[in-house]
Amino acid sequence: MSLIEQAGLTLLRRCDPERAHGLALLALRAGLAPATGLITSDRLRTEVAGLRLPNPVGLAAGFDKNAEALLGLSRAGFGFVEVGAATPRPQYGNPRPRLFRLTEDAAAINRFGFNNQGMEPIAERLAKRPRDMVLGLNLGANKDSADRAADFSTVLAHCGAHLDFATVNVSSPNTEQLRDLQGKEALSALLNGVLETRDTLPRPIPIFLKIAPDLDADGLRDVAEVARATGIDGIIATNTTLSRDGLRSSFAHEQGGLSGQPLFDRSTRVVAHLSDLTGGDIPIIGVGGVGSALQAYEKIRAGASAVQLYTALVFGGLSLVREIAEGLDTLLARDGFSNVAEATGTGKHAWR
Repeated sequence: MSLIEQAGLTLLRRCDPERAHGLALLALRAGLAPATGLITSDRLRTEVAGLRLPNPVGLAAGFDKNAEALLGLSRAGFGFVEVGAATPRPQYGNPRPRLFRLTEDAAAINRFGFNNQGMEPIAERLAKRPRDMVLGLNLGANKDSADRAADFSTVLAHCGAHLDFATVNVSSPNTEQLRDLQGKEALSALLNGVLETRDTLPRPIPIFLKIAPDLDADGLRDVAEVARATGIDGIIATNTTLSRDGLRSSFAHEQGGLSGQPLFDRSTRVVAHLSDLTGGDIPIIGVGGVGSALQAYEKIRAGASAVQLYTALVFGGLSLVREIAEGLDTLLARDGFSNVAEATGTGKHAWR
């Protein structure tokens, strides 16, 4: 990390977390953030659900909710970027404060509630996207919608022509009763509707499902069965957790979803379990607590084809992307893997 980035992070940590988030996006838009450029190698290049990735280190949804910093993010070294979540209509979200930085735990708690400008301005920005990035959109539902399941298809129909993939997000804990859509029957109906909409796009794209880390064994089995039956292209595991086990921060009592280091073990076990349940036939993107090359490698060996991060950037800055990708390359070489795909699932026995 450069001295300039170090100083910038120090200043941001002195700000209210949500204001700091806004300033980080502003820096990306203004070209003031680190621009790592392409990070790739024969070992790092991989294909996930038909997406050709220069490396398997992606940006998770939630950082750029409104697709405002696409150019800066395209230069930050990520193998793929997911923006959103986007809802059909603009939505303020929950009252502030709604983002808390848990420094002692290298974690964050948020209860944003799908705050975003709505699909129309987001689609306008997506239409002007850099073409040299792999870009996806997290699909959401309005809190006051009469038919939340239909909202996902509405956003996809409006924005899908500008995307490389889309994610159905039924796992945010901050929209009341949203997680109820993870039930087997509701999830099947929702996904089939989204897939039907996908098939009407000028260029059909992969559809992923993002799940919660708090599902029990039966819930994960249902997800795997629905994923197989509907034919979705991949599973993103996982979103934030409602658990507060082992936290030290004074913000531990705040309501919302917990992300960052405390989530690593829980989410990685979900990855390994899903890999077993799907027989490795459905790609899994591992998210939750990835803050180092070794943790990215552990997710991959647990069964992930690629990983995403977000909260770790709060503490490590954008230079962390290069550090993780290059470190992952080194670890793959050390263990004799010629590419990421060879390593996927080779260590999942450790997480059972």
